[in-house]
Amino acid sequence: MYLSAWLKVTRQDDVRLIFAGGDWRLSAVADLERQLKGLTGEFVEGAARPFRAARLVLENLGALDTAGGWLLLRTKQQLERHDVRVEMIEVQPRHAALLARLEQAHAEPPVPAPKPHPIHRVVEHLGSVTVHALSETYQLLAFLGALVITFVIGLVRWRRLRPVSIVHHVEQVGLNAVPIVALLSFLIGVVLAYQGSTQLVRFGAEIFTIDLLGVSVVRELGVLLTAIIVAGRSGSAFTAQIGTMQVNEEVDAMRIMGLDPLEVLVMPRLLALMIALPLLSFIAIAMAIAGGSLVIIFALDIPTVLFLRQLRSALDIQILVTGLVKAPVFAFLIAMVGCYEGLRVAGSADSVGRQTTKAVVVSIFLVIVVDAVFSVVFAAIGV
Repeated sequence: MYLSAWLKVTRQDDVRLIFAGGDWRLSAVADLERQLKGLTGEFVEGAARPFRAARLVLENLGALDTAGGWLLLRTKQQLERHDVRVEMIEVQPRHAALLARLEQAHAEPPVPAPKPHPIHRVVEHLGSVTVHALSETYQLLAFLGALVITFVIGLVRWRRLRPVSIVHHVEQVGLNAVPIVALLSFLIGVVLAYQGSTQLVRFGAEIFTIDLLGVSVVRELGVLLTAIIVAGRSGSAFTAQIGTMQVNEEVDAMRIMGLDPLEVLVMPRLLALMIALPLLSFIAIAMAIAGGSLVIIFALDIPTVLFLRQLRSALDIQILVTGLVKAPVFAFLIAMVGCYEGLRVAGSADSVGRQTTKAVVVSIFLVIVVDAVFSVVFAAIGV
């Protein structure tokens, strides 16, 4: 049987009692809306003094649907926004569950946090990047310390070295890299000779293109170019190889067997690269001079004998040693970073790609930084 919805307001001491009865359904919403319209104003703008407490008595409530429950909750929320304490009493169990679900669904959303100032975001980002960079540097230095100790122990206890593995990696990073290193060095020599002669010919000093080519290639570009090529080729290969072993848990298996990954995986690659890079640098120097000589002899019409005489006067053993002495240091850095990033691979093949890219970038960065340090030191001691 359908019971019409009704609403009654009485006073008990300093508390207003709001009695709700009948069937609060969708069909009665319009009539209930009119009855509730002045309720908030009555509470806030009372004749003598406004009431600050109220109770919703739901004992006589009949059927209740979503629309009726929403009206009750809305009335409660409106009164609470005017500093009226509202309490629902004598709620029937069959209505309590619906009201609880409606109150949860219609809860006021949390106030969004204020957007930070753009300067704050920039400072926060810079701080995060700085902390991350310092952490990476600390971990790399710790790995460097462990690697130096392993390297010294390996040289002292040379019988523990793995010559087969070292020769294999010398072939991979050295012999197999000769074609690409030779080709790029030859082309760099051609470009350097062309660019230098274009400027020097204006002053009638094209003969000094030979000095420019020889000194720049032997002292600087030959070793630096080779190190960059090797960092992109062999450094990334070290990271990918060791990283794949990490993903397959082969490195963990080595540790369980009592084998040191630094001794088994890193040392052969490190020694192989320190052997191969000076040889590759010498090949790069020879090919760059050969490429530049073609331009100087045929484009500038300088005789071969004059070219060789001028090149010999421009170069000496000190310049060659100054260039090649950097090769083992660059090789150590490239192998260290490549193996370090490989050992840091974790999770999946996606991590292998990220660490490989990072290894190439960090290796080239360190090579250029150390090369700049060498230049400053050599200039300071007059070499």
